Amino acid sequence: MSTISIKNLNKTYTQKGQIYNVFSDFNLEVNSGEFVTVFGPNGSGKSTLLNLVAGLDEANTGNIKIGGKSNKDSKVGFVFQNYNESMLPWRTVEGNIRLGVEATTVSPSPSVSQSQGVAAAAPRNNTERTTPETKISNLLIQTGLEPIKNKHFFELSGGQKQLTAIARSFAFEPEIMLLDEPFSALDYSITKKMQLKIMEMWQANPLTILFISHDLDEAIFLADKIVILSPRPAKIKEIIEVKLPRPRTLEMLESPEFFELRKKVLDVFRYE
Repeated sequence: MSTISIKNLNKTYTQKGQIYNVFSDFNLEVNSGEFVTVFGPNGSGKSTLLNLVAGLDEANTGNIKIGGKSNKDSKVGFVFQNYNESMLPWRTVEGNIRLGVEATTVSPSPSVSQSQGVAAAAPRNNTERTTPETKISNLLIQTGLEPIKNKHFFELSGGQKQLTAIARSFAFEPEIMLLDEPFSALDYSITKKMQLKIMEMWQANPLTILFISHDLDEAIFLADKIVILSPRPAKIKEIIEVKLPRPRTLEMLESPEFFELRKKVLDVFRYE
């Protein structure tokens, strides 16, 4: 587990000759082991933020550190919104999860492989770790994918595909994990199951998570803290602590405490 430190971040991009300011002197600290969700209006730079943390995009100025070192020298797991494009359809469920293990043996250059869905960087000490086969087996059991481990990726349902992508990122043993609206393409009932499953996996395999969500209930339900962004150029309007007990249950969505948090976020989220 590692902290995420973002300081004095500035990011602009140019489109059709027009300059857009995404972040201006943006600062954020995420503590080691926290599950932090980021909630904000469309176009506020949520996905850009994850791309910058992962090293997939470059800031104009500012610095991003993970565990006290450059993000480019860190192991970052990334579950993309379009996760289908980062998976190998001709591989089985087990074979795709194995990609996360295989990525740990790559050269320690600070590069990112979207085909593997992970940022490959400095190697970590593997002395006291389970074997790769045990790791894969444990993840298959934790996700409930073990009975279909020999199915090819293209044969899976949407929820099974998403679980495979998440399990692969955990197999990489990242220092932090980034998830960019990973459940947005799933229906309501499957989304709720996925939310419970990601929390189960996080508690079984503790690490620091930064999770982008466009769904307010999801942002509250998953988080230790919610970071609420303003429109571009994005600033942090407020960081709200979520003190709902863990493990979370779906019944909490109907609790007075949940509705109080929901109202608090909406009060902050309103803007001119």
